[in-house]
Amino acid sequence: MVKRLPKFSALPYTERLKHLNLLSLELQCLRVDLICCYKILFGLTDLQAREFFETAPLPITRGHKYKLYEKHSSSTVQAKFYSERIVNVWNNLKDIADFSTLTSFIRTFKIVDLSEHLRHY
Repeated sequence: MVKRLPKFSALPYTERLKHLNLLSLELQCLRVDLICCYKILFGLTDLQAREFFETAPLPITRGHKYKLYEKHSSSTVQAKFYSERIVNVWNNLKDIADFSTLTSFIRTFKIVDLSEHLRHY
């Protein structure tokens, strides 16, 4: 839809996003998935965390303390399931992520560059 704005139709997608200070659709989806993961793990939804995720069994020595167990799926279809694809990104969030409240967690996205996590997603 941004392409239909005057002056933006000739610009490439990344330039339009930069001029309008917008995130790419891929980054927006990743952000929403991380927020959803937070809500599930911290009991802010009616969904049960144990139905989606398994916490990491070993003591955490690096990164944040809310690491999840990463299952290895044998099928490429299963690897695209939400509960499979978000774990690697979640576990790779830096120590700078603030898990104290949902608002603080969302504020983290202004500090952390999520584009580096797209390769895990």
